Amino acid sequence: MSVQAKVSNVVRIPVHPGGERAYDVVLGEGLLGDLAETVAGRTRAAVIHPTALRATADAVVADLRASAGVEAHAIEVPDGEEAKQLRIAGFCWDVLGRIGFTRDDVIIGLGGGTVTDLAGFVAASWLRGVDIVQVPTTVLGMVDAAVGGKTGIDIDAGKNLVGAFHQPLTVLCDLAALSTLPAVEVRAGLAEVVKTGFIADATILDLLDADPTGAAHLPELIERSIRVKADVVSGDPREAGRREILNYGHTLGHAIEKVENFSWRHGAAISVGMVFSAELSRLVAGLDDAVADRHRDLLTRIGLPVAYRGDRWPALLDAMRVDKKSRGRRLRFIGLAAQGETVILDDPDVGLLIAAFTAVAPDGLSLPDAP
Repeated sequence: MSVQAKVSNVVRIPVHPGGERAYDVVLGEGLLGDLAETVAGRTRAAVIHPTALRATADAVVADLRASAGVEAHAIEVPDGEEAKQLRIAGFCWDVLGRIGFTRDDVIIGLGGGTVTDLAGFVAASWLRGVDIVQVPTTVLGMVDAAVGGKTGIDIDAGKNLVGAFHQPLTVLCDLAALSTLPAVEVRAGLAEVVKTGFIADATILDLLDADPTGAAHLPELIERSIRVKADVVSGDPREAGRREILNYGHTLGHAIEKVENFSWRHGAAISVGMVFSAELSRLVAGLDDAVADRHRDLLTRIGLPVAYRGDRWPALLDAMRVDKKSRGRRLRFIGLAAQGETVILDDPDVGLLIAAFTAVAPDGLSLPDAP
């Protein structure tokens, strides 16, 4: 395949993380052809990509060599969450060492959220930081993982517990890549879009109410979601405060991913996590019934799960205790007091947690025996 294509309808969304490098998130069709110009002047480029995008990566490498005179190399990693492992990061570092990668060179993260997370971490840690261009190819990658400078890998204790903040040179969201994305992957990405709707931009929810597939308004949905994230991370680049709101639904969602050994898609787990957070917000923060109920209704119509096994509650509770928002043994959740009004739910009573989880566990809970 060729990466040369006519760029159309380009939108640039600025990200200005205070005290750190500013950059643009660029949306359009045919943006892969911009990579050569973006990395021109570099000696080497390493394109980290999943197996599923081998042909695209080979085309990018060929274009960088021919159009930019860059010594480009493809580094293939596994598909899905398996890529976010320490051994895979180690493999990438070994390749960078073999090709003589220096601080003047550039990494390109080409793929979904797992690959952009991994590539960002590899870039942040190689020589204590080299430049990276993120090229997300999924809805999830575009609206969440590739924007904001968060990088990370998974370990046995949990998801994204090892990582670094490392801002990219730019983020290129080539919407043409979505044309061949399976419907199940689009749905998974829409979970993060729904999240930004509930925490900030209600128009997102209205657009999805009109078309739960997202197909009729996908470019607008992606743009609106990125604008929400760009605004938040510009004011809090290292999650010292407000950026935590982007974790709405993620405390339980990440726990589900861990308990299921990452066999669940991220968006599916976050969908259940948002319904749980809405129920907890109803109990603790007085969230209006209509807003809480809208979570379950909209996510169901999109085709995302809103329920989970009650017998997994003890394991989920253990997993949530090592969530990055926890403080000591206190669990902390992002909640809603109203549409677009987030609150921190600090150390809720365990009885309230159980009551909220009961709402997503149709078969009831299995609780451990009292000591």
